[in-house]
Amino acid sequence: MSFLMIFMIVCIVLVLFVLISGIRTVQQSTVVIIERLGKFNKILESGINVIIPFVDKVRLINSRVTRYDSSGKTYVINEYVNHVDLRERVFDFPKQNVITRDNVTLEIDALLYFQISDAFKAVYEIENIAMAIEKLTQTTLRNIIGELELDQTLSSRDTINSKLRLILDEATDKWGVKVNRVELKDITPPKEIREAMEKQMRAERERRQIILIAEGDKQAKILTAEGERDKLIAEAEGARQSSIKRAEGDAEAKIKIATAEAEALRLIRDALAQNKLDASQYLVAIKYIQTLQSIGTQQGEKVIFMPYESSALLGSLGSIKEIFKETK
Repeated sequence: MSFLMIFMIVCIVLVLFVLISGIRTVQQSTVVIIERLGKFNKILESGINVIIPFVDKVRLINSRVTRYDSSGKTYVINEYVNHVDLRERVFDFPKQNVITRDNVTLEIDALLYFQISDAFKAVYEIENIAMAIEKLTQTTLRNIIGELELDQTLSSRDTINSKLRLILDEATDKWGVKVNRVELKDITPPKEIREAMEKQMRAERERRQIILIAEGDKQAKILTAEGERDKLIAEAEGARQSSIKRAEGDAEAKIKIATAEAEALRLIRDALAQNKLDASQYLVAIKYIQTLQSIGTQQGEKVIFMPYESSALLGSLGSIKEIFKETK
């Protein structure tokens, strides 16, 4: 093989190597920063891209990467990568101590969900975006918690999350980062504070139990009193209705008796009128006889004074008796 042939083969291999070196494949949801002679040139999108070998270079980016050890546990390290990940990412910050307005030290563990929206700003506006976001989150969280008391901190997680997200999103906008969500994963007060809170919760539960028992007794007494009241009302109503019914029965009986007596008197009057006798004398004589009968039934000695006119009246009864016999 001649020297010329060897030279041509080497040239072809070099050309192929250069061409292959100029082809860059970018994965989905990632971009690559290309610098030409040390200056920003362009951003390679996902897919196949062509660059000029030895002139265009990929910018390495300091990024936080999650790794797994042999036992399966995760750990986070900072390393340089050749792409910018545009997917939403989560930072799990280690616990940090913060002090509330009433001088209580808390341990807070936070989660931050963010997404790079501008790769150029994320690379050239900040040196280490992961560390910058972490430190900014820590300092902002200390400032927010420092304005709240312990009870407000424990009961206002949503408020703290919203305020923290708003501040971080505004601060990281110039870095090309969009903060989507911030969550306080855990808030741990000191041991003595937890013990005091547990005692307070037990006292509160006992107080609520006593209140519930008292409310139950109160409702039971109210219901019992209402039942007794309804019972008395029902009994009174029954007695009233019974009295009304008895009165109506007595009235109807008296009406019937009076009607019968009136009819009897009318018959007696007609019979006496035919024999030219006075009906009033007859009635008086009947009352005398009934009175004498009632006196005679009583025990003991009795002295009866008869008015003089009664003899004549009783005598007239004899004649009335004879008249009734004749009429029959």
